[in-house]
This record gives sequence, C-alpha cells and structure tokens, in this order.
Amino acid sequence: MTPAATGWATIDVILAVWFGLTALSAAYVAWDAFTRNPEMKVMKWGWLLVTLYTGPVGAALYILSCQEPAPGTHETFVQPLWKQSVGSSIHCLAGDATGIIVAAAITMTLGLPMWLDVISEYVFGFLFGLLIFQALFMRDMLGGSYLRAVRRSFLPEWVSMNAVMAGMVPVMVILMSRDMTAMEPTSLRFWGVMSLATLVGFAVAYPVNVWLVASGLKHGMGTVRALGRGGHDLAAEERLIERTTGEVPAPNASTAHHSMKGM
Repeated sequence: MTPAATGWATIDVILAVWFGLTALSAAYVAWDAFTRNPEMKVMKWGWLLVTLYTGPVGAALYILSCQEPAPGTHETFVQPLWKQSVGSSIHCLAGDATGIIVAAAITMTLGLPMWLDVISEYVFGFLFGLLIFQALFMRDMLGGSYLRAVRRSFLPEWVSMNAVMAGMVPVMVILMSRDMTAMEPTSLRFWGVMSLATLVGFAVAYPVNVWLVASGLKHGMGTVRALGRGGHDLAAEERLIERTTGEVPAPNASTAHHSMKGM
C-alpha cells in the first residue's frame, strides 16, 4: 500500500470512529431534549439536527448552553447573551445546513458542475432556513400570518445565512477538489467534509448571531414553561418588532399558549 493510500485509509478509520461518536451524541441529545428539557420544540429539532452534523461538538454545546442543570432552572440557565447567541446560531444552522447538505447530495449525485452546486446550496439553504426554521416559528407570534413572518425573518436570516455559507463553502470546495471520493454522497468522506464544513459555518456565524441577538433582530433560547424568562418574552418581543420594523403584531399573538401552537 502506498503512503497516500495508507493516509486515506487512516482518514476513513478516523471518520468511522467520528460517526460512531456522532450516533451516540445524537441519541443522547434526542433523549435529553425530548424527554427532560423544557426548551421549545423547534430548538429540540434544531439541536438534534446540528448534533447529527457536528457530533460530540454539538452535544457539548447542548450540554453547556441548553441542557437544564436542575429541575426548574432552564429559564435562568439560558439567559446569558452567549447562550442565547448559541441558540440563535443553532436555530439558523439547523435549517441552513440541512438545506445545503440536501442540495449538495442531490447535485453531486447528478454530477452537476461545482458552480451550479454552490448556487443550489445557497438557494436551498436560505429557503429551508427562512421558510421552515424561521418563518414557521415566528408565524403564530405575528398573529398567524406566515407572510408577515417571512418578511420579519428575511433580513436576519439572510445575514446569518451568508455567514454560514462563508464558513461552509470554502471547506467544501477545497476538500472536495482534492478528493473526488468526497463528492460522492455514499462516501464517509462526503459526510466528513459536511461535518467539518458545518462546524466552520457555526464558528463564522456565531459572532454574527451575537450581534443579531444583542440588537434584537434575532432571538435565542427560551422555554415552553415560561416564555418570558429565557429569551422569549412575547410582549417584549412584540414591542421590539414594532420598534425595529414598524409592524404591529396582531392582538391574538400576545399569549404563550397561542405562540406555542406553531412550534
């Protein structure tokens, strides 16, 4: 076996171990999020998806920033800006990275050129993040208007999405250009590249989301138990929406019960 072949074989073993740890990490996050954590449902799915893409790193972020340390403490635990910003980044990454990975798997299976692949990833990532993970979540808070939620979410999602793409695309292009096997969705190397790209995308998007959360353009993590004590005080957020966009949310968007219906 040549040195190059030995090197690739070593990488494949490392990737196999990594994805074994990823499976364990995702199983743990799913169990804790859906059985013990009072976090909102959209964030439960967000954490699960991101952990599937980032493995033990995603699980570690979940434990450090979102896992309830003791019964009844989640609201206080997630209040710091850095944790709210992690939640905002995860919320964005879950939608955007999913769209990007799905687009990459489709375009590479079809053998489309790299430039078309990048365009497809951008469009899929942005639309999936905006239309599902952002607008559907905001819909009920804005009186049940999906179109209003799309308008409200468009700018912060676009800014955050560009940061995610700025991190993910160079990793994908550079690594896949050096190893054609990494362009095959059936290969471990493809998913290894996607995992690394998602991690870099998070690193680039995080400081952007710190600014978006601090400026009131995005929200972070909250709880279905008390939406006013973890980042989702609906009355305060309605005032923020009115102040930053000029839109006045519908009167029926002011209760926690109503807001939770769309999560």
